[in-house]
Amino acid sequence: MDSETVIMLGIFAATVGLALFAGLSLSGRGRKLSARLDELSGKAERSEKPESVGKIARAALPKLGKVIVPNNEVERNRLSTRLVQAGLYNRQAMYVFLGVKLSILMLALVMGGVMTLSGATPPAHSLGAALGLFMAGMIGPGMWLDRRKKKRQIKLRRALPDALDVLMICLEGGLSFQSSLKRVAEEIVSAHALLGYELRIVDREVQLGRSPGEALLHFAQRTDLDEALSLSTVIGQSERFGASLVKSLKSHSETLRERRKQQAEELAQKAATKMLFPTLFCIFPAIFVILLAPAVFQTMAAFGNASGPASAASVAPRR
Repeated sequence: MDSETVIMLGIFAATVGLALFAGLSLSGRGRKLSARLDELSGKAERSEKPESVGKIARAALPKLGKVIVPNNEVERNRLSTRLVQAGLYNRQAMYVFLGVKLSILMLALVMGGVMTLSGATPPAHSLGAALGLFMAGMIGPGMWLDRRKKKRQIKLRRALPDALDVLMICLEGGLSFQSSLKRVAEEIVSAHALLGYELRIVDREVQLGRSPGEALLHFAQRTDLDEALSLSTVIGQSERFGASLVKSLKSHSETLRERRKQQAEELAQKAATKMLFPTLFCIFPAIFVILLAPAVFQTMAAFGNASGPASAASVAPRR
């Protein structure tokens, strides 16, 4: 192994090691890493029945995630809120998420070392790929959470006006708000499964003693939707001041539909601007080639014909 390979391998190992040490020291759990790994290896040796890779991963990832759980309560609450808003309600979701993140970082370190020592690829390429995987492990899980949250909000935003229509029909039929909410949660599952599941949670909280306004406020906090927050405000004001709930919900439903229409118009107007760049980079070059190519060839032919007699006269012998 030449000196250049050794130097690049040392730089890569030092960079990854410093990043992992910083993360473990900030979380305050660096001392428990070896104990956790020893516990996992001991359990793996004591197991008599062969287990699938999925079961091993489900058992190991939460324990790996506990190693880098931040000690700061604010950071833990922030991460827990992001997971809940993305629809991950499992108690082990935080540990699994952090376990996946730590696994990707460890995989980057192992991959960089193996590819460099084996000599299968040039050292610069292998270390670059390992560093790319390391950066993906640092940034990728957070981007995946944000994308999942955004998709979930789009589904709920589209389904909420339909649920309000069914809720108003039930209220106008003489049912109480709790009975109407339970009926809506049962009926809307076939069309909007995600919203039906969330409304079942709201109905269960109402059954446990919370007011409808508080239950809907928790629904807004779980989804981070402005529409759900305004709905909880409407329900709370109706409960406090004794206003007509049907009229309030009707006006709120109309507001939601108008807002959704405005968002659709905004996206339609943005489409013209977004189409400009593909047009410039993909269509215009081909049009320029088709229009200018004949003129270019004619110009080249004209210059060739003009230079022919001149060059012949210049090389003609003088008498």
